[in-house]
Amino acid sequence: MYEEQIHRKIIHIDMDAFYASVEQLDNPELRGKPLAVGGGGERGVVSAASYEARKFGVRSAMSGVLARKKCPHLIFVPPRFERYKEISKKIRNIFKEYTNLVEPLSLDEAYLDVTENKKGNPSASLIAKEIRQRIANELHLNASAGISNSKFIAKIASDINKPNGQKTIPPEEVISFLEDLPIEKFFGIGRVTAAKMFNLGIFTGKDLKLKSEAFLTEHFKSSGTHYYNLVRGNYHSKVKPNRERKSVAAEHTFITNLTSEIFMLEKLEKISEELEQRLASTKVSGKTITLKIKYSDFTTQTRSKTLPYFIKNKEVLLETVKDLLFQEKVQNSVRLLGISVTNLNINSKNKPEKLIDFQLKFEF
Repeated sequence: MYEEQIHRKIIHIDMDAFYASVEQLDNPELRGKPLAVGGGGERGVVSAASYEARKFGVRSAMSGVLARKKCPHLIFVPPRFERYKEISKKIRNIFKEYTNLVEPLSLDEAYLDVTENKKGNPSASLIAKEIRQRIANELHLNASAGISNSKFIAKIASDINKPNGQKTIPPEEVISFLEDLPIEKFFGIGRVTAAKMFNLGIFTGKDLKLKSEAFLTEHFKSSGTHYYNLVRGNYHSKVKPNRERKSVAAEHTFITNLTSEIFMLEKLEKISEELEQRLASTKVSGKTITLKIKYSDFTTQTRSKTLPYFIKNKEVLLETVKDLLFQEKVQNSVRLLGISVTNLNINSKNKPEKLIDFQLKFEF
């Protein structure tokens, strides 16, 4: 298993500021200007920021209000997901000319296993360079890439020479690379976990490697074993081109908080329509319906119901969600509502070709 891992050739392709770059591509007047895709109002959230905006500290998931404070001349444009999906499909068609082992993570990034590839090219680095050049020539967008013998290292590497660059970490350099890597740069270690590690004297991969598995499991439970293996390069996850979809969902954030169930039902009807379309496009249905409620104080509540049959139409969705909504009184004013369908009818005879399990978020 370990020998197989050493000789695997994995590329992680990550589009540079994808949503924002598409908007600048389609509207030349936006090129070279600080741009944010998302809402700039009181309830707005930045979905993506151009590199011109990032120079001012604007980042994705930042509130629109804070983004404007950091960059007063920031330009906001609404998201156009159909356009992003259209271009994403063209990018993946390029990937498929090199390998069928393509695992999409989202519209703008994917893993490629090119150990054995359609071009017969033994160099993963040259393949990555060629793919990036084709994306630039054919779609007029920039992409960055990371190349190594595992998905974990390739993903970290793709961020090193951004934007419009690539980085290769050969197998013989993986361990030293991990030892020198700041702990907050490890993919999967967020701010909360990083802060906890700092308090334990863990600042780099080398510090992490000095801790025993028992010590790590004591402080991080089951994740401790994961971190123990990760820093030693024992990461064997393969590129999975046909990952099964686990859920289909849609959610909306509102400009004004909702205080009445009547208003909530009106919004849930629109969300049900959107979810019905998504279930139809992915050719799946499910038994478990979950209502997600995020309150004005940012606390989140979920309520679920499992039916004895698979459903995919908005009428049954909405009736089930109504029952869940009135299951108990809402605790506060509501800023977000979402509906998800799980327990899907995915089997060998009914399986989507790809997994693109993302939630589109709108304001209205």
